Amino acid sequence: MAVRAAVLPAVGSPLEITGIDLPDPGPGQIRVRLAAAGVCHSDLSLSNGTMRVPVPAVLGHEGAGTVVAVGEGVTHVAPGDGVVLNWAPSCGTCHACSLGEVWLCANALSGAADVYARTTEGIDLHPGLNVAAFAEETVVSAACVLPAPDGVPLTDAALLGCAVLTGYGAVHHSARVRQGETVAVFGVGGVGLAALQAARIAGASKIVAVDVSAEKEELARAAGATDYVLASENTAREIRALTGRQGVDVAVECAGRAVSIRTAWDSTRRGGRTTVVGIGGKDQQVTFNALEIFHWGRTLTGCVYGNSNPAEDLPVLAEHIRAGRLDLTALVTERISLDGIPAAFENMLAGKGGRALVVF
Repeated sequence: MAVRAAVLPAVGSPLEITGIDLPDPGPGQIRVRLAAAGVCHSDLSLSNGTMRVPVPAVLGHEGAGTVVAVGEGVTHVAPGDGVVLNWAPSCGTCHACSLGEVWLCANALSGAADVYARTTEGIDLHPGLNVAAFAEETVVSAACVLPAPDGVPLTDAALLGCAVLTGYGAVHHSARVRQGETVAVFGVGGVGLAALQAARIAGASKIVAVDVSAEKEELARAAGATDYVLASENTAREIRALTGRQGVDVAVECAGRAVSIRTAWDSTRRGGRTTVVGIGGKDQQVTFNALEIFHWGRTLTGCVYGNSNPAEDLPVLAEHIRAGRLDLTALVTERISLDGIPAAFENMLAGKGGRALVVF
């Protein structure tokens, strides 16, 4: 059956909105009709080669929809069920999984090398980060779907698949923000907006949002920021001035740039914690001298997928949503059609907006 999709023909090439042929689900597979998909900066990183996946591919890894059909052996969902796509399913058997660190699963992205569909001309297609959400329908491994939480519209639930799990997890699992602590979030995109809300939920006493765009201040304050700093060479100094010259307890870096990682580190107090969520390229080199590492006693950590376990964290996030503590609509800056994805990529390159949501 042919459906429309956004295909990346080669690294560095523009996306092509075209028809693709999807097979019926085989054993252990599920066919999903997408309700919505978020356009994440990681999709841009895939298209420009910062992150490598086999091509040609259908991108999109943050989505939710309705089960259309299931293959043999699938029992946890049935046709008609609402589901959230999980682009990084854990295998349960590798070393990381045995330690309970499912977000570091060595086999999570093995499905990206599979051929899951073909163009109408017969060219093999790969499923981006496993799930190929930039399409009207997709066929995924059963491990890549989780039941959608009750009471959350599917168009909103799509954002749970990456932005919210990552931003919330960065604050609660990686940085472990405590009541009364001060937090700075660098980068007010979809993940940054989720991190701002998570810091508010954690009870942070001061939440500073940092971005290169003055236009994002309203978005940041609506998500929970108490202060807004326009990124410059004086950012760390401004943040210290807002915190009694101490610096924040926690900095969450969501941009993946060397300069913002270094500034996030400089913005934390002595003994503070910096969590890096943003995905930067190999050319983004961050340097520290040995004396400052000793003197400041700060901690710098990486954070993959919010250090989250989607199966355990989705119900927690759903409860925050139902209680009104977490507003998914505040993350969305524009709602677009499938044809609008290339323009959304251009907006991300220009540093505009929070999260474009593709509504099918």
